[in-house]
Amino acid sequence: MKRPNIFSMASFGLTLRSAVYLTGQVLSTLLLGPIMLLMTPFSFESRYAAANLWVRFNLWMLEHVCHLTYRVIGREHIPEGNGGLILCKHQSAFETIALQAIFPPVVFILKQELLRIPVWGWAMATLEPIAIDRKAKSQALKQILRDGVARIQAGRWVVLFPEGTRVAPGERGNYGSSGGMLAHRAHCKVVPVAHNAGEYWGKNGFLKYPGVIEIHIGPVLDGTALGAAELNHQAEDWIESTMLQISGQGPDSERGRH
Repeated sequence: MKRPNIFSMASFGLTLRSAVYLTGQVLSTLLLGPIMLLMTPFSFESRYAAANLWVRFNLWMLEHVCHLTYRVIGREHIPEGNGGLILCKHQSAFETIALQAIFPPVVFILKQELLRIPVWGWAMATLEPIAIDRKAKSQALKQILRDGVARIQAGRWVVLFPEGTRVAPGERGNYGSSGGMLAHRAHCKVVPVAHNAGEYWGKNGFLKYPGVIEIHIGPVLDGTALGAAELNHQAEDWIESTMLQISGQGPDSERGRH
Protein backbone atom coordinates (compact mmCIF):
# COMPACT_ATOMS: atom_id res chain seq x y z
CA MET A 1 0.00 0.00 0.00
CA LYS A 2 1.31 3.41 -0.95
CA ARG A 3 2.11 5.55 2.08
CA PRO A 4 0.34 8.93 2.27
CA ASN A 5 2.34 12.01 1.45
CA ILE A 6 2.90 13.50 4.90
CA PHE A 7 3.96 16.84 3.53
CA SER A 8 0.85 17.16 1.38
CA MET A 9 -1.36 16.22 4.31
CA ALA A 10 0.39 18.77 6.51
CA SER A 11 -0.02 21.45 3.86
CA PHE A 12 -3.71 20.63 3.51
CA GLY A 13 -4.20 20.87 7.27
CA LEU A 14 -2.39 24.20 7.40
CA THR A 15 -4.48 25.57 4.55
CA LEU A 16 -7.72 24.29 6.08
CA ARG A 17 -7.00 25.78 9.50
CA SER A 18 -6.03 29.09 7.93
CA ALA A 19 -9.26 29.10 5.91
CA VAL A 20 -11.35 28.39 9.01
CA TYR A 21 -9.64 31.25 10.82
CA LEU A 22 -10.21 33.63 7.92
CA THR A 23 -13.88 32.67 7.85
CA GLY A 24 -14.19 33.38 11.56
CA GLN A 25 -12.36 36.68 11.18
CA VAL A 26 -14.65 37.83 8.38
CA LEU A 27 -17.85 36.73 10.12
CA SER A 28 -16.85 38.37 13.41
CA THR A 29 -16.05 41.57 11.54
CA LEU A 30 -19.41 41.55 9.76
CA LEU A 31 -21.14 40.98 13.10
CA LEU A 32 -19.30 43.52 15.22
CA GLY A 33 -18.74 46.20 12.57
CA PRO A 34 -22.36 47.43 12.48
CA ILE A 35 -22.51 47.29 16.28
CA MET A 36 -19.48 49.58 16.47
CA LEU A 37 -21.19 52.06 14.18
CA LEU A 38 -24.30 52.02 16.35
CA MET A 39 -22.08 52.68 19.38
CA THR A 40 -20.64 55.88 17.91
CA PRO A 41 -22.56 58.09 20.42
CA PHE A 42 -21.13 56.07 23.32
CA SER A 43 -17.86 56.83 25.11
CA PHE A 44 -14.50 55.77 23.73
CA GLU A 45 -14.11 53.33 26.62
CA SER A 46 -17.39 51.60 25.71
CA ARG A 47 -16.50 51.39 22.03
CA TYR A 48 -13.03 50.08 22.85
CA ALA A 49 -14.43 47.41 25.15
CA ALA A 50 -16.74 46.23 22.37
CA ALA A 51 -13.90 46.18 19.83
CA ASN A 52 -11.79 44.17 22.27
CA LEU A 53 -14.32 41.35 22.04
CA TRP A 54 -13.33 41.04 18.36
CA VAL A 55 -9.66 41.13 19.33
CA ARG A 56 -9.98 38.38 21.91
CA PHE A 57 -12.14 36.22 19.66
CA ASN A 58 -9.55 36.41 16.90
CA LEU A 59 -6.72 35.56 19.30
CA TRP A 60 -8.81 32.64 20.56
CA MET A 61 -9.33 31.44 16.98
CA LEU A 62 -5.62 31.70 16.24
CA GLU A 63 -4.82 29.61 19.31
CA HIS A 64 -7.48 26.94 19.01
CA VAL A 65 -7.80 26.68 15.22
CA CYS A 66 -4.34 27.60 13.93
CA HIS A 67 -2.41 26.56 17.06
CA LEU A 68 -0.69 29.94 16.96
CA THR A 69 -0.12 31.65 20.31
CA TYR A 70 2.20 34.30 21.69
CA ARG A 71 4.19 35.05 24.80
CA VAL A 72 5.16 38.44 26.13
CA ILE A 73 8.62 39.11 27.51
CA GLY A 74 9.07 42.35 29.43
CA ARG A 75 5.45 42.96 30.38
CA GLU A 76 6.75 44.61 33.55
CA HIS A 77 8.01 47.48 31.38
CA ILE A 78 4.48 48.62 30.55
CA PRO A 79 4.04 51.82 32.58
CA GLU A 80 1.04 52.38 34.77
CA GLY A 81 -1.02 55.52 34.47
CA ASN A 82 -1.68 57.81 31.55
CA GLY A 83 -0.91 57.30 27.89
CA GLY A 84 2.29 57.28 25.93
CA LEU A 85 3.84 56.11 22.68
CA ILE A 86 4.46 52.56 21.45
CA LEU A 87 7.13 52.17 18.75
CA CYS A 88 6.64 48.70 17.28
CA LYS A 89 8.23 46.55 14.62
CA HIS A 90 5.70 45.88 11.84
CA GLN A 91 5.76 42.52 10.04
CA SER A 92 2.17 41.33 9.82
CA ALA A 93 -1.42 41.98 10.83
CA PHE A 94 -0.92 39.95 14.01
CA GLU A 95 0.67 42.71 16.07
CA THR A 96 -2.18 45.11 15.26
CA ILE A 97 -4.47 42.63 17.02
CA ALA A 98 -2.21 41.51 19.87
CA LEU A 99 -1.14 45.00 20.97
CA GLN A 100 -4.77 45.74 21.81
CA ALA A 101 -4.84 42.80 24.22
CA ILE A 102 -1.45 43.53 25.81
CA PHE A 103 -1.53 47.30 26.38
CA PRO A 104 -4.06 49.71 27.87
CA PRO A 105 -6.36 51.38 25.29
CA VAL A 106 -4.37 52.05 22.12
CA VAL A 107 -5.01 54.10 19.00
CA PHE A 108 -3.19 53.50 15.74
CA ILE A 109 -1.48 55.82 13.32
CA LEU A 110 -2.52 54.40 9.96
CA LYS A 111 -3.01 55.33 6.33
CA GLN A 112 -6.33 56.87 5.35
CA GLU A 113 -7.13 54.16 2.82
CA LEU A 114 -7.64 51.58 5.56
CA LEU A 115 -10.69 53.44 6.86
CA ARG A 116 -12.34 52.98 3.45
CA ILE A 117 -12.37 49.19 3.81
CA PRO A 118 -16.04 48.19 4.09
CA VAL A 119 -17.21 47.34 7.62
CA TRP A 120 -13.74 46.88 9.16
CA GLY A 121 -12.57 50.36 8.23
CA TRP A 122 -15.84 51.94 9.29
CA ALA A 123 -15.58 50.23 12.68
CA MET A 124 -11.93 51.23 13.07
CA ALA A 125 -12.89 54.85 12.46
CA THR A 126 -14.93 54.80 15.70
CA LEU A 127 -11.76 54.07 17.72
CA GLU A 128 -10.17 57.47 17.15
CA PRO A 129 -7.23 56.44 14.94
CA ILE A 130 -4.87 59.02 13.45
CA ALA A 131 -5.47 58.51 9.74
CA ILE A 132 -2.83 60.19 7.60
CA ASP A 133 -2.23 60.78 3.92
CA ARG A 134 1.24 59.29 3.46
CA LYS A 135 1.71 61.11 0.15
CA ALA A 136 1.42 64.50 1.87
CA LYS A 137 4.39 63.98 4.19
CA SER A 138 4.52 67.48 5.64
CA GLN A 139 0.83 67.53 6.49
CA ALA A 140 1.01 63.96 7.78
CA LEU A 141 3.78 64.89 10.22
CA LYS A 142 1.82 67.91 11.47
CA GLN A 143 -1.23 65.71 11.98
CA ILE A 144 0.75 63.06 13.85
CA LEU A 145 2.17 65.67 16.20
CA ARG A 146 -1.13 67.52 16.72
CA ASP A 147 -3.47 64.55 17.06
CA GLY A 148 -0.87 62.35 18.73
CA VAL A 149 -0.36 64.82 21.57
CA ALA A 150 -4.14 65.13 21.98
CA ARG A 151 -4.62 61.35 22.15
CA ILE A 152 -1.78 60.92 24.65
CA GLN A 153 -3.11 63.72 26.84
CA ALA A 154 -6.48 61.95 26.77
CA GLY A 155 -4.81 58.87 28.26
CA ARG A 156 -4.45 56.79 25.09
CA TRP A 157 -1.40 54.82 23.99
CA VAL A 158 -0.51 55.78 20.43
CA VAL A 159 0.90 52.97 18.28
CA LEU A 160 3.37 54.06 15.63
CA PHE A 161 5.23 51.72 13.28
CA PRO A 162 8.44 53.70 12.75
CA GLU A 163 9.37 51.92 9.51
CA GLY A 164 6.09 53.13 8.03
CA THR A 165 5.04 49.81 6.51
CA ARG A 166 5.34 46.08 7.02
CA VAL A 167 8.77 44.56 6.45
CA ALA A 168 9.56 40.91 5.79
CA PRO A 169 11.36 38.81 8.43
CA GLY A 170 15.07 39.50 8.39
CA GLU A 171 14.64 42.88 6.75
CA ARG A 172 15.04 46.36 8.19
CA GLY A 173 13.23 49.43 6.94
CA ASN A 174 14.11 53.08 7.28
CA TYR A 175 13.04 54.40 10.66
CA GLY A 176 11.18 57.71 10.50
CA SER A 177 11.71 60.60 12.89
CA SER A 178 8.09 61.29 13.82
CA GLY A 179 8.06 58.98 16.86
CA GLY A 180 10.76 60.83 18.73
CA MET A 181 9.30 64.18 17.76
CA LEU A 182 5.87 63.18 19.07
CA ALA A 183 7.20 61.78 22.34
CA HIS A 184 9.38 64.83 22.95
CA ARG A 185 6.50 67.22 22.25
CA ALA A 186 4.04 65.24 24.40
CA HIS A 187 6.64 64.75 27.17
CA CYS A 188 5.49 61.15 27.35
CA LYS A 189 6.94 57.71 27.92
CA VAL A 190 8.02 55.58 24.96
CA VAL A 191 7.85 51.79 24.90
CA PRO A 192 9.72 49.95 22.11
CA VAL A 193 8.32 46.59 20.95
CA ALA A 194 10.00 43.85 18.91
CA HIS A 195 8.45 40.57 17.75
CA ASN A 196 8.78 37.80 15.16
CA ALA A 197 5.12 37.56 14.09
CA GLY A 198 6.02 37.74 10.40
CA GLU A 199 7.60 34.31 10.61
CA TYR A 200 4.21 32.78 11.46
CA TRP A 201 1.80 35.18 9.73
CA GLY A 202 3.47 36.76 6.73
CA LYS A 203 2.92 40.14 5.16
CA ASN A 204 -0.38 39.87 3.27
CA GLY A 205 -0.17 36.18 4.12
CA PHE A 206 -3.09 33.77 4.13
CA LEU A 207 -1.33 30.91 5.94
CA LYS A 208 -1.06 31.02 9.73
CA TYR A 209 1.72 28.68 10.87
CA PRO A 210 1.48 27.02 14.29
CA GLY A 211 3.93 28.07 16.96
CA VAL A 212 4.61 30.68 19.61
CA ILE A 213 5.25 34.28 18.59
CA GLU A 214 7.67 36.17 20.81
CA ILE A 215 6.73 39.74 21.72
CA HIS A 216 9.44 41.65 23.57
CA ILE A 217 8.64 44.91 25.37
CA GLY A 218 11.66 47.07 26.01
CA PRO A 219 12.62 49.40 28.86
CA VAL A 220 10.75 52.69 28.92
CA LEU A 221 12.33 55.74 27.30
CA ASP A 222 11.54 59.13 28.82
CA GLY A 223 10.30 61.79 26.40
CA THR A 224 10.85 64.50 29.00
CA ALA A 225 14.55 63.71 29.47
CA LEU A 226 15.65 62.76 25.94
CA GLY A 227 15.61 64.74 22.72
CA ALA A 228 13.69 63.56 19.67
CA ALA A 229 16.75 62.26 17.82
CA GLU A 230 18.05 60.36 20.84
CA LEU A 231 14.62 58.81 21.47
CA ASN A 232 14.52 57.55 17.90
CA HIS A 233 18.09 56.27 18.07
CA GLN A 234 17.61 54.36 21.31
CA ALA A 235 14.28 52.88 20.24
CA GLU A 236 15.64 51.72 16.87
CA ASP A 237 18.79 50.31 18.44
CA TRP A 238 16.81 48.30 21.02
CA ILE A 239 14.24 47.02 18.51
CA GLU A 240 16.78 45.91 15.91
CA SER A 241 19.20 44.36 18.42
CA THR A 242 16.29 42.41 19.89
CA MET A 243 15.19 41.33 16.41
CA LEU A 244 18.61 39.76 15.88
CA GLN A 245 17.99 37.60 18.94
CA ILE A 246 14.49 36.40 18.09
CA SER A 247 14.52 36.22 14.28
CA GLY A 248 14.86 32.92 12.46
CA GLN A 249 12.77 30.86 14.89
CA GLY A 250 9.52 30.62 12.94
CA PRO A 251 8.64 28.25 10.08
CA ASP A 252 8.32 31.07 7.53
CA SER A 253 11.68 32.68 8.36
CA GLU A 254 14.64 32.60 6.02
CA ARG A 255 16.33 30.18 8.39
CA GLY A 256 13.22 28.03 8.49
CA ARG A 257 13.22 27.64 4.70
CA HIS A 258 16.71 26.16 4.56
